[in-house]
Amino acid sequence: MPVKEALVKKTLAKEALLVIDVQNDFCPNGSLAVPHGDAIVPVINQLIDRFETVILSQDWHPAGHSSFASSHAGKNPMELIDMPYGKQILWPDHCIQGSKGAEFHADLNSDRADLILRKGYHSSIDSYSAFQENDKQTLTGLTSYLKERGINKLYLTGLATDFCVYFSAIDAVARGFETLVILDACRGINLDGSLETALADMQTNHIKLIQSTDM
Repeated sequence: MPVKEALVKKTLAKEALLVIDVQNDFCPNGSLAVPHGDAIVPVINQLIDRFETVILSQDWHPAGHSSFASSHAGKNPMELIDMPYGKQILWPDHCIQGSKGAEFHADLNSDRADLILRKGYHSSIDSYSAFQENDKQTLTGLTSYLKERGINKLYLTGLATDFCVYFSAIDAVARGFETLVILDACRGINLDGSLETALADMQTNHIKLIQSTDM
């Protein structure tokens, strides 16, 4: 094996690509579509080819999940309610277990995943982050998985920049991982200025915001 190739493999062995929720319901024509959400798929596929370790998260809600507006009489999507764990935005029904909307985008190279991590499957707790649910107590096991594999640097991509990518990035850096968000491989919802707020908070928390062309 050439020395240069060996060095590249050694470096990438300590890094991982974390692809957040690139699912049909978050893409055009989905029930909670992120504008131009499907545009990131070719970029992510190119990145997938460059990493030894690839992790995909998948929103995986049971029908009637407590974060759905349809589960609360008289409430509409995007309204804010109080839950036992804090404030919760109510969403349209989305990414229901076993549904077409919960599937990964058809063009995403999901076969390359070392791990597919499903989240949001507890009916009473929503889960934005790939590391923990919104109660900040229920863990997904991702931290242990990464640390046992010796990974210390994470590159995040996916949907949506200002929700599941943002919360995953904040939790990653809080757990000691060097954390980078690849902005051209993400798209945001931008609910009442949430995108600008998320980007600023990530920078405050020493998360690097980069483009795929920077790599």
